[in-house]
Amino acid sequence: MVMKKKSWFLIVPLVLFSAAVSAQFTWPGGAKAAVCFTYDDGLDCHLDVAVPQLDEYGYKGTFYCTGSSQSLSRRMNEWRQIVQNGHELGNHTLFHPCDGQRLDWVKPEYDLNNYSQLRILDELRAASALLKAVDGHETRTYAYTCGHYIAGGADYRGSMPDLFEAARGEGPVPSTMEGYDIFYAPSWMVTDNTAEDMISYVESAREKGTIAIFMFHSVGGGYLNVGAEEHRQLLEYLHNHQGEYYVATFMEMMDYIERNRN
Repeated sequence: MVMKKKSWFLIVPLVLFSAAVSAQFTWPGGAKAAVCFTYDDGLDCHLDVAVPQLDEYGYKGTFYCTGSSQSLSRRMNEWRQIVQNGHELGNHTLFHPCDGQRLDWVKPEYDLNNYSQLRILDELRAASALLKAVDGHETRTYAYTCGHYIAGGADYRGSMPDLFEAARGEGPVPSTMEGYDIFYAPSWMVTDNTAEDMISYVESAREKGTIAIFMFHSVGGGYLNVGAEEHRQLLEYLHNHQGEYYVATFMEMMDYIERNRN
């Protein structure tokens, strides 16, 4: 009889703990996790490869274009059209400044160490004004260039709520949604990874009940590349498991998280 009581007291906390973990955050439609596709730098391959594949499977992505993107300049009507079709156009600065002390390819004039707080914030405002001329949207999200947020020796993340709805950073799949920072949302930069690697990434989010955000650059050839077929296989996997994952643009995802905290 004593043994039965001890067993009961051991089981109850485990059941409650399991229920608490699974109920830590509720995703739409009973999904077990969330997945977000983001693409940096405003490249032709986004229009030519990524968007057609996303549309084929019924998913929408977020495209972080620099104001100096040649593709944005040459194919502005096509970028405008994808936003009308449900994709998101996000701010990625005008000139893609990064920390030149950490990355040797950064030009001195675009080294964040040579920026002031005023300069980076002015650049962000100018980039948003340019993008508004493309899609007409008043609100926008931001992706930190190279994941960096120190300009002239100072952290500028505190200014993001005044400029954007949310901002994407870098980092692993979160283990919990508690305290999730929508102004430095962690993401994974995909570079020559296989479809199996990417599927494992979203399955990790499913196990934790949290969110997997992809940071893509080139799709189907180019720098920081993911193969077009690998990209398609990931989309096919999500399509075949669509009841398990909530897939949305970064703006939609961060808005959902903010509205459904606690």
